[in-house]
Order: sequence, then structure tokens, then C-alpha cells
Amino acid sequence: MKRNLWALVVLACLSATGTAAAADRWVHVKVIDNGEDGEKVRINIPLSLAEKILPTINADRLRDGKIKVNELTTDRVDLRALLEAVRSAQDNEFVTVDSRHESVRVAKQGGFMLIKVEEKNEPGGKASHGTGRKHGSDVDIKIPFPVVEALLSGDKDEINVLAGIRALGNYQDIDLVSVNDADSTVRIWVDSRNVAD
Repeated sequence: MKRNLWALVVLACLSATGTAAAADRWVHVKVIDNGEDGEKVRINIPLSLAEKILPTINADRLRDGKIKVNELTTDRVDLRALLEAVRSAQDNEFVTVDSRHESVRVAKQGGFMLIKVEEKNEPGGKASHGTGRKHGSDVDIKIPFPVVEALLSGDKDEINVLAGIRALGNYQDIDLVSVNDADSTVRIWVDSRNVAD
């Protein structure tokens, strides 16, 4: 009887471990160099592993899962109050900048902070970087407000990456950052798969 009880306990522990691993969220980073070398970098890390590793790294500005951002001047702006004001506002496009060189859009939509930057053609109709591309570069960022709040949960001169990683664990498949330009393509996203596509 005792042997059967231990077998059930071990089986239950293994089941719980398997469930936790299967339900784990993965952060993926894919960088493709469009140059001559054509290098490709793919990073696939479970959020649970990132949570354990980040506090162990103390290099340059990254310490204990937080990045010091000394250049960030926030003496006259309370970023947390500003974030709360935007978070509690209705969905809207808050900033739009259109120039000959680029278009910038900052908006709130469905609980997400959206930032889109699109570099336009150079004057005279030439595409940037001589590639023939319509745009020199496109940047799309889509971050859930709870993740932004977590990132700003440290001191005013810190970005709390560890808290942001923890907050990301609450989301299903989500594309966070996409950058496309003549030199490279970058994508950062979170999903339940342990490999990048």
C-alpha cells in the first residue's frame, strides 16, 4: 500500500511538472541580417528560465533584473502618473507626427500601448539605403499596459525587466516588437511554443 501511495505521489509530481512546462510561455527573439553575411539569430527562452536567470546577471547597467537608465530625464515628468492617465483614458490615437521623412503614431487600443514608426522615402523618390524598398524602416511595438506598469515598477531611473517578464507570463500569443529595414529584420514575441517559426 505504501509503495502505491509513493508511486501516486511521484506520478502526481511528474504530471504537475509536465503541466507547468507545457503551459510555460516562451519569449522569442529573431534577428535576420539582410547584408552579405546573412546571419540569423534565434533566441527561445521560457519566461520561467528568464525569471531565474535575470537576477543572477550583474553587468553594466543590468543588475538584479533591472536596467539603470541614467540618461532618462524624468525630473519634470512623473512617468507613472502619465502612464496611469493614459491607461485610464479611452482608446485613442494620442500622438501622430507626419513629416517628409517619417510617420510616428502612439496610441492606446484594447489595453495595449501601440507605437508605430514608419520611415518614408527620401525626397526625390529614392528608397532609403538604396534598396528599392518602399520604406527605409518600419517599427511596430505592442505592449500590454500591465507589462508597461511592471517595467516602470522600479525606481524612477530603472526599467524593471524582471517584473516585465513576469507580467508577460499572463498573456497568450503576442507579438511585441517588429523592426524591418534594409539592414535587418527583428521580431520579439511570446507564445507557448519552444521554437521560433
